[in-house]
Amino acid sequence: MSFFFFACKSAAKKENLAEATKSSLIMLLGGCGNPAKESIRAYYFDEESANATYLCGLSGISNPSFMTTTSDGKYIYAVKEEATETAGAYAISFDRENGKMTLLNEVSVHGGAPCNITLDPTERFVLTANYNGGSITVIALNDSACLKDSVCVIPFTGKSVDPERQTKPYLHCVKFSPDGKYLFADDLGTDQIHVFPVFSEACTCDAATLLKIKLQRDVKVSPGNGPRHLIFSADGKYAYLMNELSDNVTVFDYVNDDLKEKQSIKSDSLDARGGADIHISPDGKFLYSSVRLKGDGIAIFRINPTDGTLTKIGYQLTAPHPRNFAITPNGKYILVASRDGNCVEIYGRNAETGLLTNMGKKIEMEKPMFVNFIQ
Repeated sequence: MSFFFFACKSAAKKENLAEATKSSLIMLLGGCGNPAKESIRAYYFDEESANATYLCGLSGISNPSFMTTTSDGKYIYAVKEEATETAGAYAISFDRENGKMTLLNEVSVHGGAPCNITLDPTERFVLTANYNGGSITVIALNDSACLKDSVCVIPFTGKSVDPERQTKPYLHCVKFSPDGKYLFADDLGTDQIHVFPVFSEACTCDAATLLKIKLQRDVKVSPGNGPRHLIFSADGKYAYLMNELSDNVTVFDYVNDDLKEKQSIKSDSLDARGGADIHISPDGKFLYSSVRLKGDGIAIFRINPTDGTLTKIGYQLTAPHPRNFAITPNGKYILVASRDGNCVEIYGRNAETGLLTNMGKKIEMEKPMFVNFIQ
């Protein structure tokens, strides 16, 4: 009898997975909970019903608070956000057909608390923004998609006006320009965005060749803002910066590979000093930014199609500490990683108004920090 029950349960699970695979969308979650548990998970996500079906996970990974994937979805690169010399980056293979993740290797980034990671446009290098380290780390990949041990660390110096949170550089984000010719690195500690030209013929035998370090230039933002995350509009004409300390979104014209500030607008009314993530809807009509520490939620802005400026039209309260969120490719839902709520919440998005509705659905997970999709 017990064998029959197990066999039926196993068959039902396979049937559910088979049904879920009809949708090609994969959702990745990362968290800072107990590393003995699965701190990275993959789910099938149905973009029509907002149902999530567990696929697989990986344990033994410490603080994968941010991840990036190759364009084919076969490899995942995650930060190991630890404050000390144990901080690093992970390379992970992902077999979505068989529901399996495998840790390939781990290397040190030689900079504390890496909190953001990206692939260069050629997908031959991985870069991390090291918050406590005040640096960027460039890591080349070998032919097996593993991280090479020899890395290039680019340190920064300076400080800004906040006596507690801007006493030194705090790198928070690394982002390539839409054409892949420049790297932008947000420095919360010095109120600057560091800009590096990219060498298109860089050799993976030397990670230091990717960025033209001697040609670095800096874009200054108003003192006390604390630059955190930068995104670009789909047409590449505008850039939007989420600032952590002011909770402001700064709007830039992106002209001739330079950022020209044109607007600064508040995400919240409580001066939470906890600005976090920022994304644009797939239709390019709305921008969303998350705020933590007070009145936790997501600010909603309408984008002026003529000049890219923002008008705030709403604010959606969420579970505590919405550090990261993602919009489904079809634009119907926003999924919010609530670190202190121990869940990922699902919100419906009205395509006409941009406003959000709590669907009452959530995915339980210990201290989720990251959510994103693979198509």
